[in-house]
Amino acid sequence: MTARPTGFLNTLSGRFLMLTVGFVMLAEVLIFVPSIARFRADFLTMRLEKAQIASLAQLAANDMVTPELEKELLANAEVYNVVLRRDQVRQLVLSSEIPKPIANTYDLREAGPWELIRDAFAALLDPNDRIIRVIGYPVQSAGLLIEITMDSAPLRTAMLDYGGRILLLSALISVVTAFLLFVAVQRLIVLPIRRVVSHMTAYAEAPEDARRVIAPTSRVVELRDAEEAMQSMQTQLTGSLRQKERLAQLGGAVAKISHDLRNILTTAQLFADRIEGSADPMVARAAPKLVGSIARAVSLCESTLAFGKAEEPSPQLREVNLAALAEEVAEGEGMAADSVVTCLIEVPENLNVRADYEQLFRVLANLLRNARQAIEATGKEGSIEISAGETASDWWIRVGDTGPGLPERAREHLFEAFQGGARKGGTGLGLAIASELIRGHGGRLELARSDQDGTEFVIYLPKAIVKPVADPG
Repeated sequence: MTARPTGFLNTLSGRFLMLTVGFVMLAEVLIFVPSIARFRADFLTMRLEKAQIASLAQLAANDMVTPELEKELLANAEVYNVVLRRDQVRQLVLSSEIPKPIANTYDLREAGPWELIRDAFAALLDPNDRIIRVIGYPVQSAGLLIEITMDSAPLRTAMLDYGGRILLLSALISVVTAFLLFVAVQRLIVLPIRRVVSHMTAYAEAPEDARRVIAPTSRVVELRDAEEAMQSMQTQLTGSLRQKERLAQLGGAVAKISHDLRNILTTAQLFADRIEGSADPMVARAAPKLVGSIARAVSLCESTLAFGKAEEPSPQLREVNLAALAEEVAEGEGMAADSVVTCLIEVPENLNVRADYEQLFRVLANLLRNARQAIEATGKEGSIEISAGETASDWWIRVGDTGPGLPERAREHLFEAFQGGARKGGTGLGLAIASELIRGHGGRLELARSDQDGTEFVIYLPKAIVKPVADPG
């Protein structure tokens, strides 16, 4: 058994908080990249403007500026020299000694976004102070271009300061945003989920108590769907538990009744054995059927007693003549040719199936009894037809009637005990038992149709024999 995860980061709230901080920081980084490039471009443009103002002062004085004043102008503009190109003439307006060679030249006139981003990060990552040349357009159309030389260190320092402030602001925004989202998620998602969990825990303590079934209250669509699904599941489970409790009580009562009834039937069987030797021809003919019926009832009582301890006993498969079985079932259900409900048997005389005789008898008896009761409830005459045949893989048996058809509620829970009763007062046990017995044969019992013209069930029995798996030991 794996250990239960603990810690804040293993909670939904903790993981959502960390994801929120991470995604907000990622968004801020995506904003930081172009903003730092724009800051560098603006910084260099400002230097160009300051250098242009200094050069205009020199031009206005008609080259009468003293070396000391020229040096002061260059210091204020924070550049080493200024070159203007006016009327296709390149003119060195202000100049001073450059302490070292020019390392790079940057032309802002044609620079695109990716080039500005590349140069910005190159400046950030280069800790050395270098001499760079910057070319741009003069303001107010004061010439064709302006060119300056300057140190790169002040640019990198300004960029680092700006970047630090941006990152600090991004972190603050991330924390505030994450906190607000954390509070919102706690109220909108986590608390409703905890409520659902608490309902599940309370329901698990007493699932038979209908008061503990969750009542959907969430306003979030997905959580409301989850609550409604859980309510439906809990309602069905509570009903199933109550049904199982009733079945357990009923099983105990049936076991007691079956025990006493078995004793009574055993006594009746002794008397039936005595009348087999009667000289009356009619009694002699009826006695074997009476003995068979009583023996079948005793066997059913014994099976009922066993049912309380285990499942339906495994079928004892042997060759069964289906036509003879169908005749016996019809006779046992009292369907004579002159009765209100007649039984038509369309089964080939030589059709044999591999089945448990008693269990298949019970299945057909249940189907015929249900059909007869449905027709008799209408107060009209009707008929039941038993037909059979075979395919390469299965034997099939059809039991159809001309009754009123099954109601919708019965069709929804057709093979469920105490759920699929088609008539008032019915328990629905007959079809549930019949389906279980056919499954024990490896086959299936299906409803082929049920409408105003009648109902038809089909039994499929497999021909294939499943061989037991050999013990590898």
